[in-house]
Amino acid sequence: MATAITNRIDWRLIWAQRGFRYFFTAMFISLFGGGMNFAGVSWYIMAATHSTVKVSLQVIVVTLPGLFIPFIGGVLIDRFDRRYLGVALDVARGVTVLATATIAWHGHLALWHLYLMTLVTGVASAMYWATVNALVQEVIPPSQFTAANAAVLIGVQSGLLIAGAFVGFTYDRAGLAGILAIDGLTYFVSAYCLYKVRRGYVSPRDHQKYREYSEATEATAEALSAGENPEVAEAGISLAMYADLREGFQYLKQQPLVRALGITHSILMAGVVSANVVVVALTSDVLHAGARGLGYLESGWAAGAILGGLIATQLREEVRLALYVAAFAGLALGHMAAPFVVFLLAASLLQGLFGFFRALGGVVAQSALMSIVPRHFMGRTQSAMAIVTTVVQLAMCVALGWISERAGVIAGYTLLALLYAGATLTAFHARQLLRVATES
Repeated sequence: MATAITNRIDWRLIWAQRGFRYFFTAMFISLFGGGMNFAGVSWYIMAATHSTVKVSLQVIVVTLPGLFIPFIGGVLIDRFDRRYLGVALDVARGVTVLATATIAWHGHLALWHLYLMTLVTGVASAMYWATVNALVQEVIPPSQFTAANAAVLIGVQSGLLIAGAFVGFTYDRAGLAGILAIDGLTYFVSAYCLYKVRRGYVSPRDHQKYREYSEATEATAEALSAGENPEVAEAGISLAMYADLREGFQYLKQQPLVRALGITHSILMAGVVSANVVVVALTSDVLHAGARGLGYLESGWAAGAILGGLIATQLREEVRLALYVAAFAGLALGHMAAPFVVFLLAASLLQGLFGFFRALGGVVAQSALMSIVPRHFMGRTQSAMAIVTTVVQLAMCVALGWISERAGVIAGYTLLALLYAGATLTAFHARQLLRVATES
């Protein structure tokens, strides 16, 4: 693990990988559209209902599938070609969003249409991000995991940055229908880029048969699934998938460092997404800045994340680990101060600081996980993290929507600050375990 983390970052080696260039483009394009969608729909709901509870319901709907989909998704990711899974999920989301854009264009849009669209895209996203995070592991040299994670994060945040810069102006000129149309088309571009990442079908298990806990179960399942009786074949597949699930749980049970990094990262991601509830309320009720103001806040956040991703790759390992803990402490303190910042420029700069801290924490966690977790366990590990993220995110969305509507924006931001305070403790524990693992 130490070698993978501490090697000098060679950007030329990363960008020399043709597959990674396509992968980066896919992330950039997808998040550009997704960022416009999320911000535009959030503002539309807030403007139409003036209810943070209704905004939080949107975040809940997109998050809820993460409680169920990763159980089967992690197994599929570790069994089938991750490139094809990503393409299929992009196409499904693109069709759904374009259909909703058509309804909006004809003037028949209702809130339930938006919630249904969000549910479908949430189901796909619950598997998509675990899929692409596992796919990164296949298209880059192991010595460059930190740089690759930083590059992916920069691609994601660059898309969000441009989306943030355009969402307010696009909303004012083309309305929600225009925003959804742009998002729907970006999914098809992303699907094409993922398809071009490499050629041919590649199974995560082609190089080695991994059955650390139940060779008999796998052999039985394969024999049954090859039989002519469909019912017996279905039973065989179910046995194999159950064995994969049990194997994944056993692996995580034996890896305290993976658990600590995963829990900390899950809290981080849950806080980032659920914060959308109070950010929309802050823009509307405190800053009085409208859709363009929300775009500026989103742009500030993404710009900070890009800067954080670039800087994280240039720091020595010991400095990076120290800042890993400091980043969560900074998020906790910053969210305590956020609702008292009443000027748009200052609020955008503070959002940029939040993005910087998120990037630093994300790069450290994901690069360490890619260095530690074997390839055949990565899909299930990422899916387990997604489940934890979903649980925390759902709880925070419900709480933030209810508290912000009844007690105000300050109470909502205080709750977020407490969440990040807890993440500071788990980050400190992960840092201690990383030190021990690196020294050994």
